[in-house]
Amino acid sequence: MSVEAVTKMTIRDVEPVSESPFYIPMTGPAARPRRSLKHDDTFIVLDSHGDIGASAGGPDGLFNADTRYLARLELVLDEVQPLLLGSNLRDDNSALTVDLTNPDVIRGGRIVLQKDMLHIVRTIFLWRGTAYQRIGVQNHGESVASFDLTLLFDNDFADLFEVRGEKRSRRGIGSSKVLGPADVALDYNGLDGKQRSTTLHFDPKPTRLAVNAATYHLELAPQAIASLFVAASCNKLIPEKPAPFFRGLLAHRREMRAFTAGATSIETSNNIFNEVLCQSMADLNMLMTETPQGRYPYAGIPWYSTTFGRDGIITALQMLWIDPRVARGVLKRLAFYQAKSVDPLADAEPGKILHEMRGGEMAALREVPFAQYYGSVDATPLFVLLAGLYVERTGDDETLTELWPAIEAALKWIDGSGDPDRDGFVEYQRASEQGLANQGWKDSYDAIFHADGKLAEGYIALAEVQGYVFAGKQLAARCALRLGKTDIARKLEAEAQQLAERFEAAFWCDELGTYALALDGDKQPCTVRTSNAGQLLFTGIVREDRARMVAADLMRPHFFTGWGIRTVARGEARYNPMSYHDGSIWPHDNALIALGLARYGLKHSVEHVFKGLFDAATYMDLRRLPELFCGFQREKGRGPTLYPVACAPQAWASATPFTLLEAALGLEFDAARGEIRLRNPRLPAFLNEVVLRDLQLGPSSVDLRVRRHGDDVSLEVLRTRGRIQVSIVLAH
Repeated sequence: MSVEAVTKMTIRDVEPVSESPFYIPMTGPAARPRRSLKHDDTFIVLDSHGDIGASAGGPDGLFNADTRYLARLELVLDEVQPLLLGSNLRDDNSALTVDLTNPDVIRGGRIVLQKDMLHIVRTIFLWRGTAYQRIGVQNHGESVASFDLTLLFDNDFADLFEVRGEKRSRRGIGSSKVLGPADVALDYNGLDGKQRSTTLHFDPKPTRLAVNAATYHLELAPQAIASLFVAASCNKLIPEKPAPFFRGLLAHRREMRAFTAGATSIETSNNIFNEVLCQSMADLNMLMTETPQGRYPYAGIPWYSTTFGRDGIITALQMLWIDPRVARGVLKRLAFYQAKSVDPLADAEPGKILHEMRGGEMAALREVPFAQYYGSVDATPLFVLLAGLYVERTGDDETLTELWPAIEAALKWIDGSGDPDRDGFVEYQRASEQGLANQGWKDSYDAIFHADGKLAEGYIALAEVQGYVFAGKQLAARCALRLGKTDIARKLEAEAQQLAERFEAAFWCDELGTYALALDGDKQPCTVRTSNAGQLLFTGIVREDRARMVAADLMRPHFFTGWGIRTVARGEARYNPMSYHDGSIWPHDNALIALGLARYGLKHSVEHVFKGLFDAATYMDLRRLPELFCGFQREKGRGPTLYPVACAPQAWASATPFTLLEAALGLEFDAARGEIRLRNPRLPAFLNEVVLRDLQLGPSSVDLRVRRHGDDVSLEVLRTRGRIQVSIVLAH
């Protein structure tokens, strides 16, 4: 088994390993662009040639449950690499197709196969724990082509955290063996006592087969075509053969189509924005994972392809108007894994909602604390908030009744262990040195700091978390009323109002004209201009007069770059436009801010944010908004600057275009009255028309067309199914 060494380098300040053990290094640069596919708990990262591990600088591999099951799968022709013609993902992300051709093949000092005579097509897809590949070869020459095609393969069974750069003093034992004329097994006995295996099946059987290579000698007549198939399976029983390639591909595509049925479809007058929406929906569908509790959006590829509480909740919230079924799956799964006991290594306390879970060897051995890790201060109030929004969106009292014990447990944590110093604010401090130092969504070690750049210490109360608690309690109060629990409802509503008053007194900074980033353990405010204040608008905790001040500040050049709003304003002590959290632009952050701007009737600002991110997406590969990008000021004639190790796709970034459209349209749903409202709708200049089909409310649905007329819009109801009303509200 081979383990490739990687050179670490980064464009942001490197924190000592003792302080930031889970930092993701930049390993590169990558010589070839990367492409990724995912199906349930399995994902694959390949390069543009369809190879794994052929060039350094990327997190290549076939991964399942946080373990790499294939570290190399490289195609060579007579011991040289084919030439790339092009590679494309299908629009629905179901498969990657790569077109290659041969270079000049030289033997004995003369050309025996002239370049561009062979057309090689590699088609790759993932389904049910297996990576399938067809290699089609056609000879376009005038004579017989004689050559060898070889697939080189190997594996290290590296834990995902090893791939990210973590070092281990001990590992398990790997082995390889040829099982027969067409099968190879790569095995690993882990230190956790678990056996992991990769089986490779070749069809037809190769001319030569070894533990790390399969070679086909081909003699192709002019215009003749040969097809070769390889399937790499994770933890499949040896006698169990993978499904035939074409049958598996058709079944995979049928499943993907079935999963999107029932969601609202969107078509606009702008073809490029339509491409952005289609890519976003395809990415979200790929990231969705079937779990025992329902479909769950895994956070992102490659580093976060697992259950993350915060990411899942926010993605479900962003998709709530399009497909509320996602929220139901997220809520049920997180309720199932809600903490029941105290575990300092896992930062677990009764009532807390999961931060992330991992299935790899290092998590099983607790070399990392993430098997089931609860070090997130915001996931718990966000869980309550999403539950309330889901019920209001759907009127699903049956699910509310099922979730209510988990909601009560979350509220108990918020008022108890979540407020360790009993000052009325929810705070965090990691329970062990292995845990995350910062436990809000900005969880870099240096993300929470004072005006002089000094890092905040002690129990830290983040601004936006108090907003989540405020909104969560208001929504929980309305849920309690639905269940006939009037005393609980009155108590929660009163607590929300008291929190809002305390919050204004403690967090408002007159000298900044906005809210502090956080309070440190000494209750000193971190007087730093950050996007956290913008997320407060989304929660509704902000006073009307101050909301306009916050919004105005966010739209000034120290925040707004032309592409979006920075996480930290230019001029602040730790501002760095190339950092992860201290000056970069995160699409999902902007999306929540846009919802907040819309909440306070600031649709002109919504339009600016919407247009900036749409313009950024037009420059992105595949029209795909990444996890984040650099916060440099927009310059005429050039696109945004990418962040080198951003996940793409990332669930909440993929959901961002839908949230921006929701904010622009001002969509509101009243399940009790069977009414959909568009509050102060305003379309950006790049959209003249938006058509929504199958917009659902309870058992009913409607098709709508919204047209822009300058700053105004017109609404046309195209079709209704069931009893449903649609109206425009032109007042805040």
